[in-house]
Amino acid sequence: MIIKSKTKTDADILQKTVLILGAGVGGLITANVLSQSIGKNHRIILIDKERQFKFSPSFPWLATGVRKPDKICKDLNTLKKKGINIVEGEIAEINGENKTVQVNGKIYSGDYMVVAMGADLVPDSIKGLEGIGHNFYSLEGAENLRDSLKGFQGGDLTVLITSLPYKCPAAPYEMAMLLEYDCRKRKIRDKVNISLYAAEPGPMGVAGKDLSGAVRQMVVSKGIRYFPNHQLESVNSEEKTLHFSNGNVAHTDLLAYVPTHKVPDVVKGAGLTGESGWIPVDRNTLETQFENVFAIGDVTGIPLALGKPLPKAGVFAHYQAEVVAHNIAVDILGSGKRKAFTGDGECFIELGDGKAGFARGNFYHEPLPEVKMYKPGVHWHAGKVLFEKDWFRRWF
Repeated sequence: MIIKSKTKTDADILQKTVLILGAGVGGLITANVLSQSIGKNHRIILIDKERQFKFSPSFPWLATGVRKPDKICKDLNTLKKKGINIVEGEIAEINGENKTVQVNGKIYSGDYMVVAMGADLVPDSIKGLEGIGHNFYSLEGAENLRDSLKGFQGGDLTVLITSLPYKCPAAPYEMAMLLEYDCRKRKIRDKVNISLYAAEPGPMGVAGKDLSGAVRQMVVSKGIRYFPNHQLESVNSEEKTLHFSNGNVAHTDLLAYVPTHKVPDVVKGAGLTGESGWIPVDRNTLETQFENVFAIGDVTGIPLALGKPLPKAGVFAHYQAEVVAHNIAVDILGSGKRKAFTGDGECFIELGDGKAGFARGNFYHEPLPEVKMYKPGVHWHAGKVLFEKDWFRRWF
């Protein structure tokens, strides 16, 4: 859907303000693209509760000691040099109809609003889980896992996906394989039982049976025991056991887990969410029910033809951000052609041993997503390393 915009006169182009809520992947790229196209004459306000941007795709590397925090974090204030206004603080209220937000007791008003707040992590959703495990989806949790791993000399090593949905569908499978590699490097592999318990029928299932099967084979070929369809029900902290709804019980000496994800309360309170519990949007333009209010990334719920939602992944937030930022600029400037998000995506899958796999395809393809897995190798691992470096070069 490509629509040619009407040209505006100079008198029509008054200063506009774009509010971007959240400085994760989607919000950061939205702000950058807008700064390149309209930044000189219009206001871009990027709001986040934290001062630092954390590159979460590198958390598994951080957890296994091959990255340091200062190499995967950047101060958002460095974006001021690009004309992006940074507001640090918790968003207390969102009004989609008026396009206003309240932060630190102050009201910010915009002509356009982009909600890119992602999913909130709830590590304590199951009582006792936070006390016996490490949430490697957070910087602190990945660091704690790294520190615990140093003293781990054998026993039951567990990776757990607590519930659906969760972002970065490849991450827990990467984590399991990288932990296995770490055990081999430290020559303790024969003393370690590695298990992966997942609250889903298979790895990355939305991408299709072939890809899901390929990832599963990667995992089990390393001697990692894989248990799909295991929904965590309770935790016994004293005995360090995980109790599942199917009656199975697992003991763990070292636990890395994916926490429960939920939509931010302030988003729900704003009346932006739909039946899925996430923000419904036009699948191509990312428009919400409110005029000139868009939502991108993990905070959205986009149904696919097969009945499952579009996975929550940084690559989709990235491409959605580029589309939304471009279309806002077209609307403000009155020139150019609008773009559409097409459902394309790709991701790397770390295997350890300096190797990675790579998958790419179209998730809007009907009746099923059309995704191809490429043969793993050292070149894909090098590709992920370069991607990490290029990310900071491009956006900071």
